Amino acid sequence: MRIFVSLPIRTFIAVVVVFFIAGCSSTAAAIEVTESTVVIDVRSAEEFGAGHLAGAELLDFNAGDLEASLTQLDPEADYLVYCRSGNRSAQAVAMMEDAGFTKVTDLGSMESAAKATGISIVKD
Repeated sequence: MRIFVSLPIRTFIAVVVVFFIAGCSSTAAAIEVTESTVVIDVRSAEEFGAGHLAGAELLDFNAGDLEASLTQLDPEADYLVYCRSGNRSAQAVAMMEDAGFTKVTDLGSMESAAKATGISIVKD
């Protein structure tokens, strides 16, 4: 049995497949990290101790550390924020933006952050 698919549908399917393959094979865009960039890990101390990006500052989101530190952070600095899966980092970025920070980037998970920045994962 042969299934007939019209030309417009075949074209659409081909375009979707090409974009899907291109999206899967592309590498993450590199994030420029300078000496003044502040990398913030919003996971717990236990998670941080198991591995974190070299030079990252631990501000545990769930423990309220980030919120408590907002008044001491420079709102003009560049911040890169990550966590385990991207949930806490997204919440942290929203909190920082609500507080007036304008140069904040959510890197999602630690692995995504390492790949995007080129910073290695270390254990203390």
